[in-house]
Amino acid sequence: MTRVLILYYSSYGHIRRMAEAEAEGARSVAGVQVDLRRIPETVPQPVREAAGYIPDDTPEATVAMLPDYDAILFGTPTRFGTMAAQMKQFLDMAGELWAQNALVGKLGAVFTSTGSQHGGHEAAVLTSHVPLMHFGMLVAGLPYTFAGQTRMDEVVGGSPYGAGTVAGGDGSFKPTETDLAGARFQGRHVAELAAQLVAGAALRAETKAA
Repeated sequence: MTRVLILYYSSYGHIRRMAEAEAEGARSVAGVQVDLRRIPETVPQPVREAAGYIPDDTPEATVAMLPDYDAILFGTPTRFGTMAAQMKQFLDMAGELWAQNALVGKLGAVFTSTGSQHGGHEAAVLTSHVPLMHFGMLVAGLPYTFAGQTRMDEVVGGSPYGAGTVAGGDGSFKPTETDLAGARFQGRHVAELAAQLVAGAALRAETKAA
């Protein structure tokens, strides 16, 4: 069984919806178990309420659970061209996993949202790849075999670095069907790659044992 974790942080629901689509794509691959978890919130409740944050009842993730998965897809809104502080704090707490090489060889991918079409979503994905590489993870993007990212008749949030959506300056835009299709594609793509890695490792182990 290949295990895939969709790990996300979402303030206004855009990344949560994208995470659900990523999970749908990953679950379409036979023999893959998919879990959806959110990053613990760090913003005080009164501030969240005043800012209009969307309540989220998805179970919270812990750093300790990360090594249990063969692939992890990280979803984060863009904050000035980088990941959200909540996601950064969560990864900063994974120093022990880094010291133990606990994530080496696992597959990682990133998806994001921005307030505008050129609001830094590519920079956010690329800078989010950096800590994954420090953990020794293999990084997957959103290949151009997903042709939706080349369409010119609407605003498209994704890129070859990862799936994405544009929320609008006031957050009123919702993920389009193209955005969601990109997320499903990425989820399936990562799950298929992870399954191949798991199968290859099992075959090598059998060969060595023989």
